Amino acid sequence: MTDVHSKEVRSYNMSRIRNKNTKPEQVVRKYLHKKGFRYLKNYTKLPGCPDIVLKKYRTCIFINGCFWHKHEGCKYFGWPKSNTEFWYKKIEENVERDRLNYQQLKDLGWKVILVWECELRNGLLETTLERVENIIRENCGNVNSKL
Repeated sequence: MTDVHSKEVRSYNMSRIRNKNTKPEQVVRKYLHKKGFRYLKNYTKLPGCPDIVLKKYRTCIFINGCFWHKHEGCKYFGWPKSNTEFWYKKIEENVERDRLNYQQLKDLGWKVILVWECELRNGLLETTLERVENIIRENCGNVNSKL
């Protein structure tokens, strides 16, 4: 299957993809704030620059795009049909970097929550947000909190 866009249009489209403050991140942050959680965004002092950091709970949240982070088995991930060598290398490097960052965070005593972009779509949104909240609250057994 060939691309439906010209190289110029595809290049422009790809250049518009943001790496922070994405809609999925905004959805998760809005939910957490509404539930009384306070957090830092795109915290550069930790490995991997987590999208959301809840210092009080020693919890990091990564909201990953299914394509960019190779969500195995997801209908939103598929290997591009053109420039395959470049994309294979790029995506595999992303996956390996993610794995190393998650392990470093765990070694430092942080809990890591991974949310896939597809889990924030209408059918799964509530379940996913409740799962994230439950994981955070489970992590605060020894934290005095009025949440």
